[in-house]
Amino acid sequence: METTAGAAAAIGQRLVPIGDYGFLSDGEVTALVAPNGCVDWMCLPRMDSPSVFGAILGRHAGTFRVAPTDVAVPAARRYLPGTMVLETSWGTDTGWIIVRDVLLLGPWRHESELSQSQRRTPTDYEAEHVLLRTIRCVKGEVQTVVECEPVPDYGRTTLRWDYTEKIYHQAVGRAEGWDRELRLTTDMRLGFEGGRATVRTLLKEGDTRFVALSWGRNDPPDTYEDAYRRQVWTAHHWQHWLGRGKFPDHPWRSYLQRSALTLKGLTYAPTGAICAAASTSLPETIGGSRNYDYRYSWIRDATFALWGMYSLGYDWEAVDFFSFIADLAERDDDLQIMYGIGGERDLGEYELDHLPGYANSRPVRIGNAASKQNQHDVWGALLDSVYLHSKVADHVDGRIWPILAKQVQAALKHWREPDAGIWEVRGQLQHFTSSKIMCWVAVDRGARLAALIGQDAAASEWELAAEEIKADVLEHGVDEHGVFTQHYGTKALDASLLLAPLVRFLPPDDPRIVATVRAIASELTEHGMVLRYRVEETDDGFSGEEGSFTICSFWLVSALCEIGDYTNARALCARLLSLSGPLELYAEEIDVHSGTHLGNFPQAFTHLALINAVLHVIGTADLDDGVLQANEIR
Repeated sequence: METTAGAAAAIGQRLVPIGDYGFLSDGEVTALVAPNGCVDWMCLPRMDSPSVFGAILGRHAGTFRVAPTDVAVPAARRYLPGTMVLETSWGTDTGWIIVRDVLLLGPWRHESELSQSQRRTPTDYEAEHVLLRTIRCVKGEVQTVVECEPVPDYGRTTLRWDYTEKIYHQAVGRAEGWDRELRLTTDMRLGFEGGRATVRTLLKEGDTRFVALSWGRNDPPDTYEDAYRRQVWTAHHWQHWLGRGKFPDHPWRSYLQRSALTLKGLTYAPTGAICAAASTSLPETIGGSRNYDYRYSWIRDATFALWGMYSLGYDWEAVDFFSFIADLAERDDDLQIMYGIGGERDLGEYELDHLPGYANSRPVRIGNAASKQNQHDVWGALLDSVYLHSKVADHVDGRIWPILAKQVQAALKHWREPDAGIWEVRGQLQHFTSSKIMCWVAVDRGARLAALIGQDAAASEWELAAEEIKADVLEHGVDEHGVFTQHYGTKALDASLLLAPLVRFLPPDDPRIVATVRAIASELTEHGMVLRYRVEETDDGFSGEEGSFTICSFWLVSALCEIGDYTNARALCARLLSLSGPLELYAEEIDVHSGTHLGNFPQAFTHLALINAVLHVIGTADLDDGVLQANEIR
């Protein structure tokens, strides 16, 4: 547990550990729910929009609490099995209540008009634009409070509540200069204290209540029976969706299922884009400045996302994300490393000086300046995703060849140049070895795809070019001990080189691959957890320490499986799973000393790497050829 007392005092409230938050989603909006019953983060009308509840970054930026009046620590929390419905059980001296929180989904409603945002194939459901919180008293009696205080635009706009014709059971919240309105509907009696709508009520055994915050054109529930029916519909939807997947019968199955649900929750349904995380500016170091906005979609996530989705049987979701990436590659001559979840290019970065940040960790950043960086892994990520897609679908879309050729040519044009690398360093550009390897991936996969569709001349040309890139990497990116280095001209290690066996740059039994995996495992770890790099050896443009990147530790699990070290792979994977949050969610980093989660939350890339690692380990549990089983797609 994080116990940063000074930081907690600085923000005037008990500090909620990042990993203790619950995660809700309806495919358009996400929310983070603290154990104390507060929704401390939610953005409207998209997951990358300005927040209406932002207390995770500053106590006056808005929150929405449902809890007993005199208890702050619940008795238990869980997701209803197979769902994104969060259940919190509260025990007091006088009784027990159960609160369930959910972002509602409902049947597809656009039958007489087109959706203005939907670009992928419609399904049978869509977001209802309602955050529903139900309360049931199961024993005794409990004095219960509801406090809903939205503060739009990252806590910069004051909202005013007014009653509707439903008198004390509904309120509309509006703010000057804000083009939206919120509607709070409940079967309890509402009052207002400035911008806060409140309820104070004594619930007795058998009582049921609800409160619904809505922001769209759909009618919110107006009775508990209606609210419960919609909650059940949403729960059944998630269970049906999870039932489409293919999960091994294994003790680690629940981690795969929660990761799948989390990735689905981080997917912006109208476009198929996967949001890297639900939050912005949660710090990599408490009190530090390594705070970024991750509410965007990274091209480099494509390969792992498609691998994970296809491996778990979610072909539709894989096709939707692939289509989002293909749309961008078809539209843009100069492919960015990341985009808005609607395909936006402009992600200009600025700071919110009025917010103290999580645990006084400034700055709070909106937007991401790294979107304008030159990162040469982008072409490899795109081409590898095309290659994976074509193998599984056994088909290459007619529009793919022009995209493919354009991205291969970009890789061939730029691979000799330095770049900012996979970690988006803001220091001096370097000839990062992993970037060169991903350029090789771009050209190698391009050659394979060209051969597949009968472009033999291009295939031959690109095969030769791929060999040239590989030879350059092996000459300049390997030290005298046969270990891949972070960049040309250094002996520093970098965890991104664990990807070399996963992308098949060399066979997994190649001595250079084995030496690199061994070196990272022994020299780039603290307490067994993998660091991205040593900050004292890398000019990344920032100061201060950072935690271990959880994705890198999961990469090490996969790499150990690749080189045949199954015993250490299983042990590390078991340890990493034991360090998950109480709801089996992961942030970007784990502090190697305390085991606490740091960075933005929940982190898509971490859950993608978890899927890869767990399937590697499960696939190698009994058979020496399990690596092939775990990686049969590639």
